[in-house]
Amino acid sequence: MPLPIFYASRDGHTRRIAERVATGLTAAGIAAEPINVVGLDAKDLAAVPYVILIAAIRYGHHLREAEAALDIYEKLAKKPPLALASVNLTARKPEKCTPQTNPYLRKWIKRRRLTPDLAIAIAGRLVYPRYNLFDRLAIQLIMTMTGGVTDPTAEVDYTDWNGVDAFALKIAGRVRALQPADT
Repeated sequence: MPLPIFYASRDGHTRRIAERVATGLTAAGIAAEPINVVGLDAKDLAAVPYVILIAAIRYGHHLREAEAALDIYEKLAKKPPLALASVNLTARKPEKCTPQTNPYLRKWIKRRRLTPDLAIAIAGRLVYPRYNLFDRLAIQLIMTMTGGVTDPTAEVDYTDWNGVDAFALKIAGRVRALQPADT
């Protein structure tokens, strides 16, 4: 059974990140498959040796589907180790990619009282032409305050794909460490 890479995405970019993690794990010898968290239940999480959750931010909060997945995870009698990735535009700055420096990831971990085995913030993609007027203005305001791109025609992929690959390799090492040694 492939290791699921659970994701919560609104515009599809987080799914692409999950696909890249799955590709990295598969290349490292661990079969993996991206799975949308919509409809996830306890047996899905209890059946895996290592839970990987990649979740996008919308309006300053992680998507409801990701929160629901963590609700299920927290109720498990035996919790598998957790790798957590928050996809947000704050992580476009290299110094804002860790659980200590990324405000969304730090607050999420603290609020949920999580102790993830691995945690990372991954920069997302900015696609102004796709956004409705409210979303575009809200993002432009935030980008103005943080020194980001405000051109309403801009499309920028801030994702550090090498960082995503490195995250996949770290997960592969952790998953391998959980496997029993051959006798």
